[in-house]
This record gives sequence, structure tokens and C-alpha cells, in this order.
Amino acid sequence: MNNDNDVETSDTVVLDTPEDSVEAKLAAATTRADENYNKYLLAMADFENYKKRIQREIEAVITRNRNTLLNRMLPVLDNLERALSYEAAGDGIRGGVEQTLKGFEAMLAGEGIKPIDVAGRPFDPRVAEAIGTVEAPDGTEDDTVMHVAQKGYTIGDELLRPAQVIVAKHASA
Repeated sequence: MNNDNDVETSDTVVLDTPEDSVEAKLAAATTRADENYNKYLLAMADFENYKKRIQREIEAVITRNRNTLLNRMLPVLDNLERALSYEAAGDGIRGGVEQTLKGFEAMLAGEGIKPIDVAGRPFDPRVAEAIGTVEAPDGTEDDTVMHVAQKGYTIGDELLRPAQVIVAKHASA
């Protein structure tokens, strides 16, 4: 039984001096401040990563939309080039078509679009699409691009549209 007169003894002695209490409170506050600062640094790093990711996504959307628009313009360029290939067109009409074609080419060059030169070169499936074959003339290797049916274009280092080409093939024996 416990009486008011009984006193429990303990091995732990707690001194409650003002210096110990202040030092303990200071240590606890410093620990909390360090934890909060680390959380702040993590939040800032996460926010910077978020900003960079969003910027990359925005740039990808812009590039994709720009490429779509420019790809839609390329058939107009193709038609102008085809119109110039006919000799029967009058000089007035031909001159107008040539000026329009030059304007389109200048606009595309300003956007960083360059035609791919594949004529007379070995076929490269990374930049061209073979749409047919012809008998290879003497001295011409197999898979040499003989004719470009439709030009290919790059935008920067990316392929915008592959060239459509006719390649040489030797007759099988």
C-alpha cells in the first residue's frame, strides 16, 4: 500500500536548472529549424524540377504544332516545284510561280527547315523512303538513289519529312 508517507526512490536524478532548460529548448528549436530548412530545400528543388519539366513539355507541344503546320505547307511547295518542271507554262506564269516558290523556300529556311539532298547517293532509310526501283545503269551500285519523287526535309537535327525516292537495282541473273 502506498501511504502519503511512503516515498518511492528512483535511480534517475533530474536537475531542473534554468540553464539546462534553455539549452534543451535551444537544441530542440535548432533541430526543428534544421528539419524545416531541409524541407524547404527539398520543396524548392521539387519546384525547380517541376518548372523545368513544364518548360520541356511546353517546348515539345510548340515544336509538335510547328512541325504539323510546316508539314501541311510542304505539299504546296511540292506543287510549285512540279508546276515549274513543265516547259509549256508561259513565262509570266512561270515567273510568278518561281517567285512564290522562292518565297516559300525563304520562309522555310527562316524556320530552320532544309531540304535533304539524296539524289545520286546511297539509299538511307533514316532520311528517305523507297517508293520504287529502276534498272541500275552500268557503273551504278544497287540502292543508289536515282530519282527523288518528293523532297525530304529536316528541321534542325530532326527529320520533318522523309524523301520519297526511286532506287537502282541490278537485274537478277
